[in-house]
Amino acid sequence: MKKLLVGLFTVCAVYSTQAQETEATATTEAVSPWTKTGNFTFLLNQSSFSNWQAGGDNNISGNLKVNYDFNYKEGDWNWDNKVMASYGLTKLQGQDQKKTDDRLEFNSLLGKQATGNWFYSAFLNFKTQMDRGIDKHGNYNSHFMSPAYLQVGPGLLWKKSDNLKVNIAPATSRFIFVHDHFTELGDAFGVEKGKSMKYQLGMSINGYYKFDVMENVSVENILNLYSNYLKKPENVVIDYQLNIVMKINKYLSTNFTFQTIYDDLAFKGFQIREMVGVGVNYNF
Repeated sequence: MKKLLVGLFTVCAVYSTQAQETEATATTEAVSPWTKTGNFTFLLNQSSFSNWQAGGDNNISGNLKVNYDFNYKEGDWNWDNKVMASYGLTKLQGQDQKKTDDRLEFNSLLGKQATGNWFYSAFLNFKTQMDRGIDKHGNYNSHFMSPAYLQVGPGLLWKKSDNLKVNIAPATSRFIFVHDHFTELGDAFGVEKGKSMKYQLGMSINGYYKFDVMENVSVENILNLYSNYLKKPENVVIDYQLNIVMKINKYLSTNFTFQTIYDDLAFKGFQIREMVGVGVNYNF
């Protein structure tokens, strides 16, 4: 929980700094090469039953989500950055609260225009979680930086706009980090027994496409693919996320999130996460 508070404090600090910079920029006539946009969403769900013959447990759940972009464009240089963080809890009557969502991700993509919509590029992707995870047996199976994934490498970027781009990096280094207490008895998250880090070299393809289906309905697609040259390159790591936001008004929206991950080093099969709810929505 301490790490969660630190994470939320960091997000608030970033927002405060951004607000101060915006005020300072407004006092000058110069146009900044930076564009900054953010979205904060709070979803709350509650169910209550009394003498309900079909059954059901009283429950309450909540989810916080922050999506922040800060992009730079000047001349033939582009630098796109995105921070995504989410955290959710649910509480069933008579049971301890459980974590339903926990994500911290940072993406950075630097490009120098080569010709037309093509850019020479370098990218960085970092993923982890902020709080401890508990499996169905009540054992801790993850926490901050365990596991954590880092990808970095040069490549080529095709960019039509900020809302449509594909980056191809044929020489991507991928690092998997985990605390050594998870590997005391065997392999964990693809990291060998007794170690705390695994290195991979392969190809990464990252795609991003966001569009409006109609007024006040936006669809965001994020796709990450990775193939490890060093071992079983045919076992491609897949991470796909779909975010749909249907705005009711300035502050309320219906949000749908679907994410699926395939990584046979972490789990033999598809991991699936799905969330839907009406929440408070604030753009900054």
